[in-house]
Amino acid sequence: MKKCLILQNKKLGKMEKKTNMRLSTRLLVLLCLMGLGLIVASVLGLLVAGTGMLAMLTVQDVLAFIVPAVAAMAIFYRRPLHVMGLDRAPSWTAIAVVVAFYILSLPAMNWIVSFNESLSLPASMHSLEQAMRSLEDDAAQATRTLLDIHSIWKLVPSVLVVGLMAGLSEEMLFRGAMLRTMQDSRLGTHAVVWIVAIVFSAIHMQFFGFIPRMLLGVWLGYLLVWTRSLWVPIIAHTLNNSTVVVMSYLANKGVVAEDFGDHLGLPADGGFPWLALASLIASVALAVWAHRHYCSTHAPSSHYRR
Repeated sequence: MKKCLILQNKKLGKMEKKTNMRLSTRLLVLLCLMGLGLIVASVLGLLVAGTGMLAMLTVQDVLAFIVPAVAAMAIFYRRPLHVMGLDRAPSWTAIAVVVAFYILSLPAMNWIVSFNESLSLPASMHSLEQAMRSLEDDAAQATRTLLDIHSIWKLVPSVLVVGLMAGLSEEMLFRGAMLRTMQDSRLGTHAVVWIVAIVFSAIHMQFFGFIPRMLLGVWLGYLLVWTRSLWVPIIAHTLNNSTVVVMSYLANKGVVAEDFGDHLGLPADGGFPWLALASLIASVALAVWAHRHYCSTHAPSSHYRR
């Protein structure tokens, strides 16, 4: 297993590199392009105010995530789409692992979400906590507005934007560009996956949802490392987001309860979270199996060959 990780973290071949920029410089270029994209998207939002939240989210996804990711990788590497893992189709096994992991991990993730929401800062940092919770409330209100879906005509574009576009754009930036660029350094695979996951969670500016989002980022990062296909974490991310959209629609239509599935894994009356623990064990076991499966069925260095 250790040998497999070493091979998976092998540096990109010289034939793939277009520049010998230091890692810090490449990351700065990526972040500058992202910042420029956010500025342009914000300006467009002011110029075409009233076009709707979904339209503005689409513009933001394209200009602040997709374009910076592809542009930066085109500067750094000769075949950016290849390095990002966009030219490798996902296998049915990988898709099955993604779906199975999502189902198995649900009780554990519900417990982790509940735990993170219950965290509080020391009394000396009360004002900071209040500010954080205020930002959290604003984000929650924006999410409720976005998920106020009562017709199939709004459900379809919501799934496409909140589910597909968000999953595609964020994975292209964080896993396809940032993670792959950092892999081409002296940092180890585990360090890269966790650092990118922390950045991914932090950029959402939601402290009381930081841990579950970070763990999601870790899973998405390892999916790319193991399968070498960016489409696998894109599918996983899209599945996660789209499920929320669809369940919100069903709740608004009265088909399911508003909090359907949210309490799965949470013990009643302060009991021990046995279901969450079993979910965690099953999820870890599946992740270990996936790692060993891809280490044994693929030559890790083949991703870097021409």
